[in-house]
Amino acid sequence: MPDPVATELFGLPGPVLLWLLTLVSFFLFGRRVVAYVKILRKARGEKRWDDIGSRLKLFVVNVLAQGRLLRQPVIGVAHLLIFWAFVFYATGFFWNLLRGLIPVLPIPYADEAAWMSFCLAVFGVLGLLALAVAAVRRYIFPPPGLEKSGDATLILVLISLVLVSSLAGLYFHERDPSVAVGMWWLHMIVVLGFLAYLPYSKHLHLLASPFSVLFGELKPSGVPPVSEGAARRDQFTWRQLFSGLACAECGRCERVCPAFQSGLALSPKKLMHDFKELVRAGGNSHDGTAFVGGTVTHAEIWACLTCYACMQECPVFNEHIPPLVEMRRHLVSNGEMERQLQDVLTNLTRYGNSFGASPRTRAKWAQSLGFRVKDARKEPVEYLWFVGDYASFDPRAASSTCATARLLRHAGVDFGILHEAEQNAGTDARRVGEEGLFEMLMEKNLQAMGKARFRQIVTTDPHTYQALKNEYQSRNGAARVLHAAELLDELIRAGQLKVENKLQITATYHDPCYLGRYNAVFRPPRRVLQALGVGLVEMPRSRAESYCCGAGGGGIWREDTPDIKERPAESRVREAAGLPGVGTLVVSCPKDLVMFQDALKTAGLEGKLVVKDLMELAEMAACPAKEPMI
Repeated sequence: MPDPVATELFGLPGPVLLWLLTLVSFFLFGRRVVAYVKILRKARGEKRWDDIGSRLKLFVVNVLAQGRLLRQPVIGVAHLLIFWAFVFYATGFFWNLLRGLIPVLPIPYADEAAWMSFCLAVFGVLGLLALAVAAVRRYIFPPPGLEKSGDATLILVLISLVLVSSLAGLYFHERDPSVAVGMWWLHMIVVLGFLAYLPYSKHLHLLASPFSVLFGELKPSGVPPVSEGAARRDQFTWRQLFSGLACAECGRCERVCPAFQSGLALSPKKLMHDFKELVRAGGNSHDGTAFVGGTVTHAEIWACLTCYACMQECPVFNEHIPPLVEMRRHLVSNGEMERQLQDVLTNLTRYGNSFGASPRTRAKWAQSLGFRVKDARKEPVEYLWFVGDYASFDPRAASSTCATARLLRHAGVDFGILHEAEQNAGTDARRVGEEGLFEMLMEKNLQAMGKARFRQIVTTDPHTYQALKNEYQSRNGAARVLHAAELLDELIRAGQLKVENKLQITATYHDPCYLGRYNAVFRPPRRVLQALGVGLVEMPRSRAESYCCGAGGGGIWREDTPDIKERPAESRVREAAGLPGVGTLVVSCPKDLVMFQDALKTAGLEGKLVVKDLMELAEMAACPAKEPMI
């Protein structure tokens, strides 16, 4: 094939035309990217350069291998092929561009190198097949929430044209050199046009998403850096704004969001779109002064349950929860919240618990035990049991709390509690935007724990578990933090707790968000159930895909809105009740117990399904005095 650049096109010498097109394309591309960078630089700083090894692993697994997308095998494989076709075609394009711009370089064109020509041909064909699968999915069998915009169609057409023009050039390379030259120029013009258009289009995520993964959250938290809240563009962090640029608007976040699925105002996809438009507004007057309460309504901000499902599902590691917490901080600081939430925050400030109960009554539940529970501040213990608010004060959780105490005593576990010195761990206060209150609660708890003598910490509350293990950071000293399900699993496996009476029941298990998604504790409760003789039937949404009960992020403190279709807890108990042969829903969180017991009544499922805490079942099976029945 003759040198394509040596030809004349549109009355211009090939090199002149290629230089002209390249300069225009790179100028338009660079101008827009630089504008975005300037906007991000004006935002608040946030450290995302730590632990480079873990970040590179994220990049390899979720960009190069498309790990999260492969959870859905068909479209995941299609995306993987499109991505690698893009990698090879981008390499071939810049190779050809460099050779065309500087003809004196002693290198062949990409399609003249045998190995590269082979790769381009293979990935070109595979890429076109993958694009066909993506098109069928988008236009014929679209999942809920997947955008079908004209911009999306244009992108598919452009990518297809890039692949077809290259494949045609390869095919006619020896057969008809003049056609091959024409295809070479068509390919270069389309790619340069694509490059210029991309940062101005809604598909900017093709450029931004690899960086979104690289700078993603390394460990589930959902908590932004300490701040006074955010309402304007420059008050958010650069990473929070960047999530909008990386969003593909694929709808995966909506499909797992309990708030959205319940009919509440929040759409995590729309939230990312709003942040994208906030950044795209550039130097215009839309600096975000009407962003909170305008573009993003108060109802949207308060609807989030901080269950982490959206962030776990997002294939480009966008972060939906942190900016919502930022906006909540702003609203809380201005007193813009519903009365019930305000009362709870007042209770936490005054009494150290969300119920507004006297701290002296925190251990009142223990009076019915028939034995004394040690005060860890006064005598040394192996385990400090951090009981938590709902396990301490809610009468619906009293039976499981007492069962835990009796079971630990039966197993010979040396444990104690902080009695009236224990405060709410602050997990939910932090996520409703009261960072200062979280700090106060944490300091009081750490002071009380500092007066106690213990080696390990155990709790039945996953929200407390998250705080003590991950958010109090290293200030717990060398103490290991366990959820009760983990401790129970260790006791049974070590032979310290023997199962005397197998339960012989069929049940399903609900993975709490803060134990499952946040901390990946999936196997211990299932091993315990197996040891207890429970026949476990998994729900369709289980383990990391478990559906939220609706309590997190302060959801348990807020009243239902009139437009709600069905509360998350009701959806969950219906899912459990629909399993063949299942009569028991097992939980390992006091809030789950409360939420699901209420949901049984409102869903009309009383008598068809019972909700039992894991510790209650363990006591029935392990303590001879308890009958092994539900």
